[in-house]
Amino acid sequence: MTHYTGLIAHYQDRLPVSATTRLISLGEGNTPLIQLHHVPRLVGKDVTIYVKYEGLNPTGSFKDRGMTMAVTKAVEEGSQAIICASTGNTSAAAAAYAVRAGIKAFVLIPEGKIALGKLAQTLMYGAQIIQINGNFDKGMALVKEVATHAPVTIVNSINPFRLEGQKTAAFEIVDELGFAPDYHCLPVGNAGNITAYWKGYSEYASDSATHKAVTPTRPVMCGYQAAGAAPFMAGKMIDNPETVATAIRIGHPQSWDLAWNVQRESNGWFDSLTDTEILAAQKLLSQFEGIFCEPASAASLAGALRDIQTGKIPEGSNIVCTLTGNGLKDPDTAISQCQDTHPVTIDASLDAVKKAILDAM
Repeated sequence: MTHYTGLIAHYQDRLPVSATTRLISLGEGNTPLIQLHHVPRLVGKDVTIYVKYEGLNPTGSFKDRGMTMAVTKAVEEGSQAIICASTGNTSAAAAAYAVRAGIKAFVLIPEGKIALGKLAQTLMYGAQIIQINGNFDKGMALVKEVATHAPVTIVNSINPFRLEGQKTAAFEIVDELGFAPDYHCLPVGNAGNITAYWKGYSEYASDSATHKAVTPTRPVMCGYQAAGAAPFMAGKMIDNPETVATAIRIGHPQSWDLAWNVQRESNGWFDSLTDTEILAAQKLLSQFEGIFCEPASAASLAGALRDIQTGKIPEGSNIVCTLTGNGLKDPDTAISQCQDTHPVTIDASLDAVKKAILDAM
């Protein structure tokens, strides 16, 4: 059996590393591409839907794909410290990979605006956490400014090596299916991920000679935002974004121009969803498919389902939805949705247990 050692080692010929590069890896990548069985039947449409479950990366989100590359290159260039602004997932990934590399991590997070699971991870990894009285966009502006005054490497998605790592998710999808999907749906916050997937699909499509089993096509790229944090729908940056989907609570996307290019080149679109629609999709995935993702992740499926119902995504299509993070990242939001399924307390007796089971059948 071949031992999987991480995405850089696996796709080394397609990434900017050499034979002597020290790889900073936690075995990221190689995440499941899961075909949904029950959800398509619920919507009553003849479509094939897969979800790319990035919540099974080492720190529980897709950020590990970019962070393994960003930290590898930072170390290669002699950096002793990295810095990022974060709504949570980036901070967890940066902290973990910094520990792995033996360097320092500084993270700026918006006070009171980070999900509990993500904060717990970052604390446990031992990063230097700096909370600011402001949102992610303010934190990002500060990070870019401080990097000109302090010896730190920025590992947000403005770091081009982040996108190099993240593009490998598209490689994995094409390798597994043998073709690119017709539509690829993603949540959009900073817009680095939709940019990276398009880069990956484009590179595979242009290299069919090397990958003969691959059909050299590219999908329509569909990006979904929360209604309270939807600068792509507004057509301009927005201040004070708000949504329960904290991972995409971003009003000033750093990959703004790149993402618009993806939309144009792929003949795709951006759209927005209410928090109610996003949370309904999160619960649908859990209760009908056994897949637990964080709220922001569910925006991809929520958007896809709406566009399937309206016919914007036609029947017969193959669709991939990226689930960017694990549901355990935000336990409070998950628990708040399950008031009707809270545990019941009964006597510790056979009769009581038997009655509880029969009553629920």
